[in-house]
Amino acid sequence: MSQKFQAGDFLIFQVESGYGLLRILAIAEQDGEKVWHLAAYNELFFDIETADAALLNPQSLTINIPHVALTNRAFEATQTARMTNVPLTDAELKPLEDWRQSDSAEISDRSIRLMLGLR
Repeated sequence: MSQKFQAGDFLIFQVESGYGLLRILAIAEQDGEKVWHLAAYNELFFDIETADAALLNPQSLTINIPHVALTNRAFEATQTARMTNVPLTDAELKPLEDWRQSDSAEISDRSIRLMLGLR
């Protein structure tokens, strides 16, 4: 990917009739492979401008998936673009920390679109 993503980035991705938002919680490396830790939101937007306006008040967004760990292949299966970066709160990072403490810390090879039930 040519974009330099970092923790706190809001990413936009296209679905058939609009756009969805993701948030990067962390980018890590495991066994020499990049692992993407994301949160996914419920809101869908008809255009990029509406999504951009919603990001002026990001705490109004509702979370669909508070944390998912994806392989690099799964992350790259959905084209994304960086919208903005907002510092992460402790509450937003808690699901990631819970995952790190878990004995069953799973890394998925399914795309985020499939996990959200979108095509």
